[in-house]
Amino acid sequence: MRYLKFVCLLACLASTPVMAECTSEQAFPSWLKVFKAEAVADGLKPAVINSALAGMTPDKSVIQRDRSQQTFALDFLSFAAKKVVPYRLGKGRELLKKNADLFKRIEQQFGVPGEVLAAFWGLETDFGGNTGDMSTLRSLLTLAWDCRRSDFFRTELKHALWLVQKGDVTPAKMRGAWAGELGQLQFLASRYDQHAVDFDGDGKRDLIRSHADALASAAVLLQNAGWRAGEPWLQEVKVPREMDWSQARLDNKLPLSSWAEQGVTQADGGVLSGSGTAALLLPMGRNGPTFLAFPNFDVFLAWNDSTVYSITAAYFATRLSGAPVLRSGNAPVATLSLGQTKQLQAKLQQRGLGITKVDGIIGEETRKAVRSVQQELKLPADGYPDAQLLSQL
Repeated sequence: MRYLKFVCLLACLASTPVMAECTSEQAFPSWLKVFKAEAVADGLKPAVINSALAGMTPDKSVIQRDRSQQTFALDFLSFAAKKVVPYRLGKGRELLKKNADLFKRIEQQFGVPGEVLAAFWGLETDFGGNTGDMSTLRSLLTLAWDCRRSDFFRTELKHALWLVQKGDVTPAKMRGAWAGELGQLQFLASRYDQHAVDFDGDGKRDLIRSHADALASAAVLLQNAGWRAGEPWLQEVKVPREMDWSQARLDNKLPLSSWAEQGVTQADGGVLSGSGTAALLLPMGRNGPTFLAFPNFDVFLAWNDSTVYSITAAYFATRLSGAPVLRSGNAPVATLSLGQTKQLQAKLQQRGLGITKVDGIIGEETRKAVRSVQQELKLPADGYPDAQLLSQL
């Protein structure tokens, strides 16, 4: 979820830190005094603030973790192979069956299918089995005082205090991941405060211990992000060896009949059926796995704007809905290393192609720039970089 937008949640194998060092400009006691005054001005009660933060000091281990975050640079097939594993598929299906009535009630009220919620549940915390055990308030206090993202986390700390003031959760029970994510679906405090619902009827919005509250709140978040009830989100397809690859981008949703006319078929080679519009999604270029991304896929990106994470979550949900294992594509894909991707991004940046970060992550920003230069060099414009493009640059 934006949850930074939850890049901090995603494990990876790269070794390059994502941020430079910075130093806090204000002594903690002085900073805390100013923060408390600001929080009171925003409507928080002094008694709540003082009680919740009593004796609390910054946690140096949180700052250390923040400074040593790793760049998320796995390709889609590698990431999906790590996440959509037999254990999670089996557990997800088991929980969908066990909680069938709950998932049915949630879908009836909010329109989001159980398979989608179970996919996020499994990816975020292994279905509630790994929610973290660090003090949420102390983590947020630390990151709010620290210099790197102080504005963002100062807001999150206020939302966490609002949760205490509203009686949703006590400070002692607010324990989660090191960056402040809470509960079985790993909501940051702002999303907890804004989207959480009491679905089990006990009078509290408890996303930590109540899977009913956690799953229903996730459905509310997705509904508020634009989920369309009864519509698909992702469908694996097969593409021809040659087509206009520049058409394959998330901002180009066409009728299914248009994709069929260009040679796109169902994964098994059958004719595309159904109505509506979808974008053609090539997470690893024209030779890798291919999907039709329907408007509901945009909601996965609202949860987490990492394209690789979102496709993995959407694919996981299709598997829980009965879809088969995906194909690897039309041909082997030779991926660039982290260093090569950074080198490519630097060259694209030098060309003025809108690259704001040289981080080794092939996100939508990089894909758009790659597509532009591929067209300029008269290469297949599928938006996915390869060694040939790098050498020509």
